[in-house]
Amino acid sequence: MFPFLAENLTPYYGPFRLLGSNLVLLGLGAILAAFIVWFYLPRLWRFLPRDKGKKWVKEGEEAQGKPTGAGVVIVSLLAIVLLFVLPFAAMQWEVIACLFVVMLTGYLDDASDHPWSELRKGLLDLLLAVLTSLALCQGRPATLWLPLLKGTAPDGGIVVPVWAFVAVSSVVLWISINATNCSDGIDGLAGSLTLLSLANLGGFLYVVVGHVVVAGYLLLPHNPDGARWAILIATASGAFAGYLWHNAKPSEVLMGDAGSRFLGLLIGVAVMAAGNPFLIVVVAPMILLNGASGLGKLVVLRVMRRLGFDTTSPERRAANGDTTPQHVVVRLLHSVRFPFHDHCRRNLHWSDPQVLVRFMLLQTFLTPFLLVLMVKVR
Repeated sequence: MFPFLAENLTPYYGPFRLLGSNLVLLGLGAILAAFIVWFYLPRLWRFLPRDKGKKWVKEGEEAQGKPTGAGVVIVSLLAIVLLFVLPFAAMQWEVIACLFVVMLTGYLDDASDHPWSELRKGLLDLLLAVLTSLALCQGRPATLWLPLLKGTAPDGGIVVPVWAFVAVSSVVLWISINATNCSDGIDGLAGSLTLLSLANLGGFLYVVVGHVVVAGYLLLPHNPDGARWAILIATASGAFAGYLWHNAKPSEVLMGDAGSRFLGLLIGVAVMAAGNPFLIVVVAPMILLNGASGLGKLVVLRVMRRLGFDTTSPERRAANGDTTPQHVVVRLLHSVRFPFHDHCRRNLHWSDPQVLVRFMLLQTFLTPFLLVLMVKVR
């Protein structure tokens, strides 16, 4: 809407040209989305389902009875703002449609009387990851760049066929969705960490790969749509910043899977738009440590169980009076709780604010350090 107004009204009144500036649209999107979500969310959350609490989560009873699934409100309001600030591109709206669907799957799980099974959610995530990847490459070969190594193409990238891009992208998107979802367990934690990730990705897309001169200087493939991706990311960041105002401990509302799954897919989309699948390690190190490492632990334990190893938890073994020694790998895996924020609370006795601040500090300092290594040492 705003770019259309800039194009048609500037001849009559010059200042309207500002509505065509990507930087102005980026700022307007973030501010409008933040205000609208901050203002309307408290007026709408009475229509949301209520959290049922999780007995296996420390202090899980604190969330019981609170409105959950707020992601459906946040993303719906975000979509309205995007109609005004985002320059039209069919490919981006196809991706936004996938983001909306992954939010809906999370909301249906939030509203369900019986939580969906891991298999059901995992397969849905994989399907949406594949569809999103196809939308990102539009069925054409894509250009990626690798950390530490310069590609053979003139712009420093590597042209990969459609099947390879979809395979790599789907893995990145699936991991990002589930790692972010697993990180949602402390008031403000998942939202704050993802906002840090999105801020870095938005800046990287706008200033680095989205700028032909900077991208050329760093020998990175230029993405001419980088500014449009940055507008989408900034607007989404503003919307979830408005939510975090109400989610700060003690929270009044929870975004639920509807919000965390949307944010996870958005981070993955931004990573692939930036052209480097390994960038997710740089922009979301604490999200991966907190959530994805737990997925890795689960896979290893299940594989070892299939191979005949006893993977029973120490608590259950003690309750059964079983004192036979376990494999050292199993003991090590059970010595650390996941998501890792749960280990920090139970084993290291960190308070929720300590977990939040320390995780944010670690990610804030790790990201620029890792980014310099990835971009410059090539």
